[in-house]
Amino acid sequence: MTKRHGYALLSAIIAVIVVISGAIYLGAAADDGTARNTLAGGRTSHPSAAPASTGSWVGSWSASPVGAEPGTETGGMAGRSVRNVVHAGAGGTGARITLSNLYGQQPLTITHASLAVAAAVNNAAAATGTMRRLTFGGSLSVIIQPGQQVLSDAVRVEIPHDADVLVTTYSPIPSGPVTYHPHAQQISYVAEGDRTEDVSGTPYAEQTPYWRYLTALDVLSNESAGTVVAFGDSLTDGITSTVGANSRWTDILSDRVRSSAGTADVPRYSVVNQGISGNQVLADGLGRPAENQAGVARFGRDVLDRSNVKAVVIDLGVNDILRNPKLADPDRITDGLRTLVRQAHARGLRVVGATLMPFQGHRGYSSAREAVRRQVNAQIRAGKVYDAVVDFDKALRDPYNPRRLRADYDSGDHLHPSDKGYQRMAEVFDLEDLKGAAPAEL
Repeated sequence: MTKRHGYALLSAIIAVIVVISGAIYLGAAADDGTARNTLAGGRTSHPSAAPASTGSWVGSWSASPVGAEPGTETGGMAGRSVRNVVHAGAGGTGARITLSNLYGQQPLTITHASLAVAAAVNNAAAATGTMRRLTFGGSLSVIIQPGQQVLSDAVRVEIPHDADVLVTTYSPIPSGPVTYHPHAQQISYVAEGDRTEDVSGTPYAEQTPYWRYLTALDVLSNESAGTVVAFGDSLTDGITSTVGANSRWTDILSDRVRSSAGTADVPRYSVVNQGISGNQVLADGLGRPAENQAGVARFGRDVLDRSNVKAVVIDLGVNDILRNPKLADPDRITDGLRTLVRQAHARGLRVVGATLMPFQGHRGYSSAREAVRRQVNAQIRAGKVYDAVVDFDKALRDPYNPRRLRADYDSGDHLHPSDKGYQRMAEVFDLEDLKGAAPAEL
């Protein structure tokens, strides 16, 4: 080989390396560096085109893993397609999902997953041209180890704000307990066999009130610059809101933020919901890992690990009063809430906190527990817990009997709001409280 030919060959090799490096760079640029995948080998294919790196990755929807679904201890969802229906609080030009096997006791094998925009609300059919095959590190298959979660690759798809999104997974083999969120207030679907990319929705004859495996939908958004996480119990979970109507207070707050964004001091944020019914600040549920983990135990996973978080809204503490077999200590509750605030401040996040709403008439009510609620609220209102306060108690209590909810704001159980009550909660929220950095100290 002559020296001239050698230089030509070397130049060609360098050119190939540059092209490959550029491709790797462009692929990586579509992510924000927060991938949390637990991957395994599987079939590989060309993934759906990833979105260009414009806009910001924000949370469009989320739900906290709560526990292991009863009845799935052995077979899991083997041989069935699970089609979760979720509501996009923020629109975007790309999407990615998070799947969880937190409560699994053996590896969860997903061999096929897809994402599509729903053709209509509360429907299992996909809108024309929106079905996308999901990959994980470029592979069609992924194995999620017990206690772990996985982030999918990004796909290019137009997600409209307020659209329903279909996220479908198929597992061919038994995987043990299914990690789920039981109080979805949304109907999802199940089909026999691998119907992951079915667009008609016809095979999805079985309905379910649960979300399974899926814990987050992120979008690449030009309309939102960050994420607000609502962290709480059943009042945030919205368990008495109308099924399929997206009338939780967080849904209405999301719409308010979006319609007001860019005016006055209202930031351009999306809102996601990390409420768990029955959740407490301090006490875990049973099991290992604990089902319904305490707020202080799950805050890192459910708040700090969400995409591009800018602010947190906390509405937690009522269950520490109601579910404590003894009389709860108000100082222990507020100390636990301050622990959450310190964790948020360490990440530079602003924290808005809610006063605890009344519950006279509920089976757990007593005058002693009412006194604890009032003591907790006194510390919150005095500015000794949060950066800013939203006074849900004042907004929803009966003006003639402040120990109970106003009748039209009461769902009937004297603890959880009606749809009108949830709307009121969102309406009294001062959107400007979401803006700004965390103070050095309270």
